[in-house]
Amino acid sequence: MSTTVREALTDSLYGLGWAGVRRLPAPAAAALGRRIADAAWERQGRGVRQLEANLARVVPEASRESVRQLSRDGMRSYLRYWMESFRLPAWSERDIRESVHIHDLHRLTDGIASDRGVILALPHLANWDLAGAYVTTALKTPFSTVVERLKPESLFDRFVAYREGLGMEVLPHSGGSAFGTLARRLRDGGLVCLVADRDLSASGVGVRFFGERTRMPAGPALLAQQTGALLLPVTLWYEGAPRMEGRVHAPVEVPAEGTRAERTAAMTQRVADVFAEGIAEHPGDWHMLQRLWLSDFPPQRAGERTGPDTEAVGAETDAAAEPEAPGPGPAGPGAASGRPASGEERET
Repeated sequence: MSTTVREALTDSLYGLGWAGVRRLPAPAAAALGRRIADAAWERQGRGVRQLEANLARVVPEASRESVRQLSRDGMRSYLRYWMESFRLPAWSERDIRESVHIHDLHRLTDGIASDRGVILALPHLANWDLAGAYVTTALKTPFSTVVERLKPESLFDRFVAYREGLGMEVLPHSGGSAFGTLARRLRDGGLVCLVADRDLSASGVGVRFFGERTRMPAGPALLAQQTGALLLPVTLWYEGAPRMEGRVHAPVEVPAEGTRAERTAAMTQRVADVFAEGIAEHPGDWHMLQRLWLSDFPPQRAGERTGPDTEAVGAETDAAAEPEAPGPGPAGPGAASGRPASGEERET
């Protein structure tokens, strides 16, 4: 299948989801999601196999059978995210408020009230779009986020329109320009939300995660240092239908000593540790169908650029049965992860 045909098919499938699934009654949409999830799980394509490899790190004591069952739960959670997201534009404010309960919410509301600026850093847990909709509706607080540019452009436009319809300011991830805009929003006392558990680019920060090395975005820590904003990790999980729970964790403070790189590394490691706690408590809601740990990647051949995993699950598997989440979350993977160019630093 050519790239052009694949892109057109992908765009059509997501268009069908937003146009069709949103009209289904909630029980029918949930049942459809489970059927798609179970079909993908039984087929055990590359995305499911990678999910199981990832989960084996999270629950190292689990048997092969237990990991396999956990991956089934993970696929059902992943498709629940998609069914909810397709239907979310049609939800009322009451639907959104009653579907979400956030523990220690005062950490966020106090930060918003302080006008200091707040950065929320989230992993790929449960439904980050629903959490964002909760912030814009229940808390009446708009926020800024970043998404990666997708192909085809029409699909990118769909995601931008979808998230803007939920009350988000959506910035394309294009070098350091997004960083500069986010920094300005934070200096004005605004709120920024970033998905921050995967950044395999050369600018990602090395961390230990469940005992192994990987890289995560530098953006949240850099923004906190440059603007003085509060950095709050958030974890989410499903608590039965239709409830989603979440927790706002204690602030990640900027270390008093060390170089900028050392402070960034320490803060990013602390965010990774909080993410690990949340994922270990709710591994079935962690939607990581891609390679994450550096040891999963083949050695770089001479002359190749080290950096991001260019392997998109959706491009390698049947998109209808095992979809990749393009630009997932309040921010795409690696959003605002790169260190800003000197021009952006001066500008902000």
